[in-house]
Amino acid sequence: MNTKAAEELPAVSVIMPVLNEERHLRTAVRRILEQDYPGELEVVIALGPSGDRTDEIAAELVAEDPRVRTVPNPTGRTPAGLNAAVRASSHPVVVRVDGHGLLTPGYISTAVRLLDEMDAANVGGIMHAEGETEWEKAVAAAMTSRIGVGNASFHTGGLAGPADTVYLGVFRREVLAAQGGYNEEFVRAQDWELNYRIRQDGGLIWFTPQLRVTYRPRPSVRALAKQYKDYGRWRRVVTRYHRGSVNLRYLAPPAALLGVLGGLVLGAALHPAFLAVPLLYLCGLLGGGAVAGRGLSARARVRLPVALATMHLSWGFGFLTSPRSLARKVIASKAPAPMSPVSS
Repeated sequence: MNTKAAEELPAVSVIMPVLNEERHLRTAVRRILEQDYPGELEVVIALGPSGDRTDEIAAELVAEDPRVRTVPNPTGRTPAGLNAAVRASSHPVVVRVDGHGLLTPGYISTAVRLLDEMDAANVGGIMHAEGETEWEKAVAAAMTSRIGVGNASFHTGGLAGPADTVYLGVFRREVLAAQGGYNEEFVRAQDWELNYRIRQDGGLIWFTPQLRVTYRPRPSVRALAKQYKDYGRWRRVVTRYHRGSVNLRYLAPPAALLGVLGGLVLGAALHPAFLAVPLLYLCGLLGGGAVAGRGLSARARVRLPVALATMHLSWGFGFLTSPRSLARKVIASKAPAPMSPVSS
């Protein structure tokens, strides 16, 4: 592309909240800097209080490339880090990336083009889970299958079109400014909550399978269980905070958990016939896992039903046990204050 055309492209700010990301941070930033986008680019990393070498690696990245800088995020909470990075950035297009997310080639160029073509407020694509260990490969298969995550297009793919939410997102700065950025009370589900507000304001959220971000899954059963318990807990908060936002897909994991626990208790206390429910669920895991696990190694396929059950039941547990006090705290909090738009 010639210099004049490059100058006509909007400058882009990439924001990245990180906490304990020594394993993936350098690769994630390299993938950003290697993008073919000919316009101006900056990367702002919001540093939480990590207990590993994340800060040291971030300092090396800053020293190596003038386009990279850092801002503090003392709370370590993702939405606070995102807002801190937005405030410290300066360009009209804002690209969100996580510390363990790897942009695919052409991501930023495609997203900027679609923002303009679709007159969208936010565009995004697929969370392409890709594991490195056998367990992570099993989790990745679960996270990209309908039996694992239902019909969420940003997990499983689909046709381009309007969507409720997308993975991460590429925003117009003025949209973030008008919404006051991310609601910092939402420790999880902050993307869905922000996109809900944008849609309520008449903004278009555009999904396209052309955009893919490689995602590294949690490395253990315990870490995956905590992640999905938090997802369920905070999705329940969203449904209480934004009445009418509940989706039948969100009710499937808690229904599965209640069915399994109820069947086991009633089967032991009353009659073995009640055990049919947990047995059917087990058969569904094994059958669905067999389909989702095609192409995996035998060791990964064995782990796949465990990954599926961990995701379903942990999400359901988080949803069912989400305290009303948490939702009341969020509801009582001040609405996000408008951010002053900054032009480059």
